[in-house]
Amino acid sequence: MKSKLLGLLIAVLVPVVFFLFFDHYDYFQAQGRKNLPKLPRYGALDANSSQPNKAFANDTLWHTVPDFEFTDQSGSPVNKQTVNGKIYVTDFFFTTCPGICRRMSSQLQRVQKEYLTDPDILILSHTVDPERDSVPVLNAYAGQYNANPGKWKLLTGKKTEIYDIARNGYFVTAKEGDGGPKDFIHTEKFVLIDKTGIIRGFYDGTDSLSVNKLLTDIKLLKLEYPMKKENEMVLDRQRSAAAAEAAKEKERN
Repeated sequence: MKSKLLGLLIAVLVPVVFFLFFDHYDYFQAQGRKNLPKLPRYGALDANSSQPNKAFANDTLWHTVPDFEFTDQSGSPVNKQTVNGKIYVTDFFFTTCPGICRRMSSQLQRVQKEYLTDPDILILSHTVDPERDSVPVLNAYAGQYNANPGKWKLLTGKKTEIYDIARNGYFVTAKEGDGGPKDFIHTEKFVLIDKTGIIRGFYDGTDSLSVNKLLTDIKLLKLEYPMKKENEMVLDRQRSAAAAEAAKEKERN
């Protein structure tokens, strides 16, 4: 009887705790950000690494996503500047894929829905078949999943550059290749990138449970950065303290 009661309490309380945590996200960010779990980083480099794309974090040098230049479903350029200061999720697909790509795109719909109005979050989906997936083709595919071009960017470009960033930027495959006619990348991976361009997580884009973790990890990652509301609160306190000090100084004079 006790074990059944305990199981019932766990079943009820765990969802409540998660709801309170994420529904009152701003409060926890301000009150206990330092005590929250931190996501891992991927791609540690030697301290003397000559790699141009890198960043320091926690006294360690890390690989960062290199510069890129692609075109989205609206025909607009997308580059490293587009994602600077953003948290983003990236994947690789092709529009004629009969299998995993459709499931992956359906899962990315969930990510878009969750963060549609959050300017800090973006999604980048790269075609691995750029010869067929032109801008109009990507735009038609985007329409099937209600992809908002300001939030979810479906990208095309030179095959060699797409394949190079897949392998050496996002680490989605260990299979070697040159991006030539016989080279093909087909992966279910979603990759989470932080605001400095460091990789913070890999997920199975065909698995809803793995994507659940991605959604949670995005929330945790957001908590690593000061939020606007907290900054405004700090500024308000500073202004109030300065005003009080000015008033005291005026009284003394």
